[in-house]
This record gives sequence, C-alpha cells and structure tokens, in this order.
Amino acid sequence: QVQLVESGGGLVQPGGSLRLSCAASETSFNINAMGWYRQAPGKQRELVAASTRSGSVSYADSVKGRFTITRDNAANTVYLQMNRLKPEDTAVYYCRITTLLPSKEYWGQGIQVTVSS
Repeated sequence: QVQLVESGGGLVQPGGSLRLSCAASETSFNINAMGWYRQAPGKQRELVAASTRSGSVSYADSVKGRFTITRDNAANTVYLQMNRLKPEDTAVYYCRITTLLPSKEYWGQGIQVTVSS
C-alpha cells in the first residue's frame, strides 16, 4: 500500500505564498502521474495541477501563472508552489499519484489551505 504524506498547508494572507509537499512511499520508477487536487466547501474536487512521467505539466485555468508543480524523482516527492494566493484558493488540497504496476491511484489525506486576511 502506497502512503502519501502531505505538508506545507496553513493560513496565509491574500497575495502570500505557500509550498505544498507530498512524499510518496513508492519508488519513482513505478510512479506515473503526480498531481494536486482541491476541494472547497460545497464544491466538487477539482484538478489544480498535474505532472506526467514524461514531464508534461498542466494547470487549471484559475491557477495558471500563479502555481507551479514540480517533482523530485530522487525523493519521490511532488511540490506545489502557490504564489499570489487568493481567498478563492481556500480549500483542502489533495495529492494524487498513479502507479504503473499495478495501475492504481493513491490519494493523500488532504491538507487545509486558507487564504484570509
């Protein structure tokens, strides 16, 4: 069973920055995609950013130019650098990875990000 440990959330003022981290207990050789999702109260979970094994990245339109996803394969870790945060970025953020063999997905426990003055 793959374990994902998220860290870096918290309370930040509008315009501030946070960096989320997600460390996987799986070897990078077997990790396919890594990504971040979020779920705000009363809303559906949505994709924020994703990184494929080949290095392609994608972002939700609402975070383009403000958020950056990176992965450290040596540390089996994916990061989400969040800059110029807005109150509407407030949500629980979840890390998700997919593995190659077997082909499965795993989710982190979620971490709260609150943007408020």
